[in-house]
This record gives sequence, C-alpha cells and structure tokens, in this order.
Amino acid sequence: MTAKDKTKVPLQTESNRLSSFSLWAGGIGFTFIIALMGYGLAKVPGFDHVGQLASAIVIAVIYRQIWGYPTKIRGGVEFSSKRLLRFAIILFGLKLNIDVVIHQGLGLMVRDIGTIVFSIFLTILIAKWLKADASLSLLLGIGTGVCGAAAIAAVSPILKAKEEDTAIGAGIIALVGTVFAIGYTILRPYIGLTDVQYGIWSGVGLHEIAHVALAAAPGGHDALAIGLLAKLGRVFLLVPLSFILMYWMKRRGKVQEDTKIEFPWFLIGFIIMSIFGSYVVGKYLIIPQNVMNDISNLTTFILTMAMVGLGLNVSLKDLRTKALKPLIAMFITSILLSFLTFLTM
Repeated sequence: MTAKDKTKVPLQTESNRLSSFSLWAGGIGFTFIIALMGYGLAKVPGFDHVGQLASAIVIAVIYRQIWGYPTKIRGGVEFSSKRLLRFAIILFGLKLNIDVVIHQGLGLMVRDIGTIVFSIFLTILIAKWLKADASLSLLLGIGTGVCGAAAIAAVSPILKAKEEDTAIGAGIIALVGTVFAIGYTILRPYIGLTDVQYGIWSGVGLHEIAHVALAAAPGGHDALAIGLLAKLGRVFLLVPLSFILMYWMKRRGKVQEDTKIEFPWFLIGFIIMSIFGSYVVGKYLIIPQNVMNDISNLTTFILTMAMVGLGLNVSLKDLRTKALKPLIAMFITSILLSFLTFLTM
C-alpha cells in the first residue's frame, strides 16, 4: 500500500462514521416527526380523547404496513424504542408524589393492591380459557392493573417481551382506557355516588393517569384529587411489582439458566426522581408550576417517540390473529374491575 493509499483509509473511515451517525440521528428524527404528527392528530376532535400516545402508534403502524420497516435508520429507531423509553420512565417518576401517597393514600393502597392482583390474574385466567397469546395478555393485565402504557413499557424488558407486543399492548390499553374513561363520565350522573366516591372509583378502576383525570374532572376538585391519589398508589406499586416479576421469571425458568435478567436500573432512576419531586421540589428547590408542566409534557412526548419506535414493529397480519383474544380478555377484566369497584363504594 502506498503512502497515498494510507492517507485515504482514515478519510474513508471518518466518512463511514459520519454516514452511520447521520442514519442514527435520522432514525431518532423519524420517530420525532411521527410523534409530532401524533401530537397534532390528538388535537383533532375525536382524537383529543384518544391522546397523542395512541395517535402516534396508529400512524407508526400505518406507515409500517404501507412502506415497511425503515431498515436503514434502524439504529436510531431502536434508540428511541429502548433508550428513550427508559429515560421517559425515569422522568415519569416526577409525577409520583411519594409523600402524599404515604401520608394520605395508605387506606387506598389496599384497594390498589387488590386492583393489580385482580387485573393480572383474571386477565391471565380468561386468556388461558380463550387460548390467547400469553405474553401479550400478561402485559395487558399489568397495564390494566397498574398504570397503562407506562407500566407495560416498564415491565417489558423484565418479561423479555417482544417490541411488537409492547407496542400492541400500549396501543390497546390507551384506546380501551379512553373508551372506559368516557363511559365513566356518561354514567356519573346516574350512579348515585358522591364526588369523593366517584373519584375513588375512577382512580382505582381506570387504566392511566390521563384516563383518571379525564373521568374524574367532571366530578369536581374533590373527585379529581382523590382519584389521582388512588391512581398514584398504583403507580407507586409498579416498583415492587417489577421486582416480583424478576423473581417470578427466574423461579419459573422463563429464561435459560445461563441468561441473566437485566436489572431494571431505570426503575431506580424512577424512584430517585419520585423522591426528588416529593421531598426536594417545592421545599428546598422552587420550580414554577409551568416548568413542571413543561417537564410533564416533555416526558409524554419522549414516551410517544419511544412508542413510535415500537409501533414500527407491528405487523397487522399478526395483529389480526394475535391481539383479538388478549383484547377480549383485557376488556372483560376491565368491565368486571369497574363493576366490582363500584359495588365496594
């Protein structure tokens, strides 16, 4: 090799690096654009009740069916679906006020535990009866019991769930939860519950924080406050549930003996951010409410980008045969959960 040839090698290598970085950044940008489209779609009447998360997943799924998976920018898309997903879960911890849960919500915690246990086991039981996909059904049971798409995203790495199942589960839970939240608001004037009882019913029976807020708000400030408190208790239980699932996966031999389950370090970040938001913000560090709202909106948008990355893995051909029965199992569980919770008010 001549001296002239030797000087060309580093230039070629540098060019390849720039090309790889451009494709990686392009993949992240691609998920950003679809997430932005989902955000815009969620402003359209009708879709405003569905939310940007489900709207973006729908757009990503449609893109996959028409143009296929964007293989060239896979690296950036996977960064969004994995790294940004964990980052969003960490930021999600700011929404959990541990101090409020401990001092005011311990009574509701018993209901919350019952909701989680009931939702998971009944969904699995119905899924077995229907011979539904076990992995997707378990994700839907956890999403129903804990906190919707965020819970599904958090436990998926522990359960070794496929990215496709995570995306399908998040989409289903967002859509069905919205339907139930609207149903709660329609039923509210006719069911004879006080505002506080209605708030508890919403907080214990509905799927995501956004769904609880949507349903409880028409009941007034007291209903919304107690509803969100009940919901925060379920979010709080996501952490111990995750460690129980880790133990269960190892105990039941769901992974090979020489395969280690990746420790969910992002949940430690979730706890740290929860402690920071509960005991530092507002007491030792004053952050304007509008800034906290911006952080909350950013968290939702980052989670939306992650779900776009997951949604691009969804094949509608598989969805027709795979998702219907888990959806039925989760829907029946949600109806029974709402009904039994109502009877205990």
